[in-house]
Amino acid sequence: MKDGSSRPDSPTALADLVEYQTGSVVSRVLLRSGGGTMTVFAFAEGEGLTEHMTPHEATILVLEGSVNITLGDETHSVKAGEVLHLPATVPHTLHGGRRFKMLLTLLKTGTP
Repeated sequence: MKDGSSRPDSPTALADLVEYQTGSVVSRVLLRSGGGTMTVFAFAEGEGLTEHMTPHEATILVLEGSVNITLGDETHSVKAGEVLHLPATVPHTLHGGRRFKMLLTLLKTGTP
């Protein structure tokens, strides 16, 4: 699509939009606009993300499995069906362990 998204053309379960691949993190951008992005991820067993931060507000909605997310100096165990807000400019890390899928919504709402 022109905007770089890959939106499904009919109702689809979010978790079905990406498949696990051994030793990999797979992603699919659903929507990309000036206001932000929505991306579905599938993390294989043992995969995660090292510490990083973004200048934008974000939420993580876990679709399958569970993940430990360290946000600043606090760690949260987030399981399927739960959502966690990631404030702008706060360092965070995702510790996978077992495989999981999530929806990341990144909102570009201006300068934090």
